[in-house]
Amino acid sequence: MTLSVAPSPASLPEVSALVCFLLILLVPFAGVGLALINCGLGRARSAAHAMLAALSVTAVAAIVYVIVGFSWQGAAGRPEHVFMVGGKAWGWIAAEPFFLRGLRLDLSPAALVVLLQLFSVGLAALIPLSSGADRWRLGATCASTALLAGCTYPLFAHWAWGGGWLAQLGANCGLGRGFVDGGGSGAIQAVGGLTALSITWILRPRRGKFSAEGLPAALPGHNAVLVLLGCLFAWIGWIGLNSGGAILFLGVEPARVVLIAVNTTLCAAASGLTTVVVTRVRFGRPDASLSANGWVAGLVASSAGAAFMKPAAAIIVGGVAGIVVPLVADVLEFRLAVDDPGGAISVHAVGGLWGLLAVALLTDAGAPQGSGGQWLAQLVGMATLLGLVLPLSYGLNWLLDRAYRQRVEREGEFQGMDLFELGAGAYPEFDVHGDEFLPR
Repeated sequence: MTLSVAPSPASLPEVSALVCFLLILLVPFAGVGLALINCGLGRARSAAHAMLAALSVTAVAAIVYVIVGFSWQGAAGRPEHVFMVGGKAWGWIAAEPFFLRGLRLDLSPAALVVLLQLFSVGLAALIPLSSGADRWRLGATCASTALLAGCTYPLFAHWAWGGGWLAQLGANCGLGRGFVDGGGSGAIQAVGGLTALSITWILRPRRGKFSAEGLPAALPGHNAVLVLLGCLFAWIGWIGLNSGGAILFLGVEPARVVLIAVNTTLCAAASGLTTVVVTRVRFGRPDASLSANGWVAGLVASSAGAAFMKPAAAIIVGGVAGIVVPLVADVLEFRLAVDDPGGAISVHAVGGLWGLLAVALLTDAGAPQGSGGQWLAQLVGMATLLGLVLPLSYGLNWLLDRAYRQRVEREGEFQGMDLFELGAGAYPEFDVHGDEFLPR
């Protein structure tokens, strides 16, 4: 194992650093949006549990990331462990002290990376909550988040953002700019979405979701208003996420923030409207929850390449995401019997992978170095997510489930997570019905 210290990156100009800092402060709005969406798409008798789980995993993610996460992720130009291939050094994990020791928390690039990642890892941790809705124990969500924030997330984030081997594909192999993922379509969204897929496999479907013949039952969310309000909060947060990430990880000038905000908005708008049309054609009227998922999928797909898209390309990227989300959701439910109440797998995993592919297909990200290799760089990153991150996430959560059962007891599902785990419901003045009509 070799320890390499690359030259430190140049400090951002004071105005640029301040702009980046202010943009990063918008990112928590994305977390608020995802929390509201998760809550609204779940059942009324688990609403308080859903919101407390969102707050808890955000807190656990932040603490674990500060203790060990940044130690494995690091930042470009800082110490890392490398392996040598063909005389070239490839970074595989950072070599930072625990608890951020020795790092000045000011407006330096490394400190801004810590702040952005403190929020971003919380976003990644919120994504699996929707897939485990109505059956995932609160303690298990926190334990799973600790694995995500302390291992899975920082490892891939180092490869993509911390100067690791995916980012080095351009310099070492001439593959465009290397792996491009400015706002985290892969590092945040796909990592969170693939973790959600692992959770659905481990928890298995909610009781009563599938009949003996394998046909899915409709278990709609309890509050579409919360879901749609969450979309608006997410939009604000994503503008900060995509802009701050592009400045820190892609080195774009702050003036490009306007383009990033326009492209982020256009992706979400095109995706949301496309899903409205798709559901109108399929069901005879628009579906609010699927349309909301379409909106978020557009935000997810915009993250990787918003800094390099033309507005027309942003509309195409969003339009494709709006078509893919309901189709993938149907395949997961009707063909594969995957119970994903909030659509996290189709929105974040599939939407994130599409965003990564769109960088090579519809942007000029690799143009300065020759765009031909950008295809391969993006495909290598996507293959890494599916071939390494997904098995790692599943394996860690499978081991956790052996040591600490993640699924709530049978009675908890029928009684509701609010009463069973918290002792009180979110709506005590209303009569919130259970699943008496479903077979036990």
